[in-house]
Amino acid sequence: MSMEATESPAGVDGAPDQQSLSTRAARNLATTTKSTPQMQGISSRWLMKNLPWVNVAGGTYRVNRRLSLAVGRGRVGFVQGGADDVQIVPETLREIPALRDFEDLAVLRELASRFQVREFRAGEVLVEEGTPIEEVFIIAHGRINRLSTGKYGDTNLLGVVTDGDHLGDEAVLTSDPLWLTTAQASTAGTAMVLAWSQVLDLFDRAPQLRDHIDRFVTDSQRATNSKGEASIEVSAGHDGEPVIPNTFVDYELAPREYDLSLTQTVLRIHSRVADLYNSPMNQTEQQLKLTVEAIRERQEWELVNNREFGLLHNTAYDQRISTWSGPPTPDDMDQLLSMRRSTTMFLAHPKAIAAFFRECNRRGLYPDTIERNGHRIPAWRGVPIFPCGKLPIEDGHTTSIMAMRMGEDNQGVVGLHQLGLPDEVEPGLNVRFMGIDEKAIISYLVTAYYSTAILVPDAIGILENVDIAAPHA
Repeated sequence: MSMEATESPAGVDGAPDQQSLSTRAARNLATTTKSTPQMQGISSRWLMKNLPWVNVAGGTYRVNRRLSLAVGRGRVGFVQGGADDVQIVPETLREIPALRDFEDLAVLRELASRFQVREFRAGEVLVEEGTPIEEVFIIAHGRINRLSTGKYGDTNLLGVVTDGDHLGDEAVLTSDPLWLTTAQASTAGTAMVLAWSQVLDLFDRAPQLRDHIDRFVTDSQRATNSKGEASIEVSAGHDGEPVIPNTFVDYELAPREYDLSLTQTVLRIHSRVADLYNSPMNQTEQQLKLTVEAIRERQEWELVNNREFGLLHNTAYDQRISTWSGPPTPDDMDQLLSMRRSTTMFLAHPKAIAAFFRECNRRGLYPDTIERNGHRIPAWRGVPIFPCGKLPIEDGHTTSIMAMRMGEDNQGVVGLHQLGLPDEVEPGLNVRFMGIDEKAIISYLVTAYYSTAILVPDAIGILENVDIAAPHA
């Protein structure tokens, strides 16, 4: 018997004999077609595209305004050590108009310590319209409806009071204070309550507090226009030869100044990469491209969320409203729109836009669309609603919607930057060579300079407590 093995028709590992060049081997002789580096974190950045940008040659932008005598209502802050341990942050009592700019912290601490915690239930009436003001309320948590009796005896909903808002402090303006509205809780919550007799007792013990309140009352009695600005005296509709009033326009003595902020990073590239691996794409150029995109994304986040100049934190409290029922309804958007003239745009989280569309669908309404730069943008009452994922979502289900008027000529919101920077590659952004270190790594400093300014308070308004959670079927 012959031991010689017969030739197998199968190739290696039992595969059939290969009759042509494999694609795997052929790729060694081919040039791969490559895309440029892609980045998922790039968004539409509609806020930055729509902001009118002002060149700030000196690095600082001053907003001059007419003298305003009306003191805005801020929001009081709280610290909570437990379910029943809620305390007022004394310094934040200055957000109450009558205590604005009051310097004596010891008096504020004593005033804060006199407030008592009171829980309230949904549907509970805290105060009745027409009754004397005997207590001051600061809402720590919850939602209160302000109700009034209409001309024909019907009940009207005038507004909503939420976390940090206060009721009853207006009693300092009159000798016989009465509640002008009924306050009824729409949700369960917690209020900090101070008896008015306690306030009067502190007036007697702290003369500096009484003097401060007296000055506030005097200023509040000066003539103002509907926006709280010092009046300009004019005469109209007269005949004969009456004495024409004299007037002048008073300005704020300490106008706000905005310094340009910045976002920076140092881009590092090894010289061997920059020298040898530049075909078909320039490595340095591609690295800079993606770095600039990341900086611009952070820039828009800062324009919205920065505590010093961001729109979300610098909107006046009297330009903030709360939703009537939770989700953003057409009624809420109409109220937000009615708070200013010539609203240019809404800015909302995409989930808030979806929640608004759900409410429109429930009412059988279909929002408009507007074309902007080749894009179809949803709109309400002819005002486009731009998406912005930088608006935060609180507690997983609440966010805010902003409405803005834009431009210097329109006394609106403007973006600030400086043009003509050294080594500028985009407006307000430069890339500066920093040298090569002993490890042959090349460094570039990439910087964007920017800020934003609100020229008058009603240029921007915010709809707060927008519930984006879908209703359970």
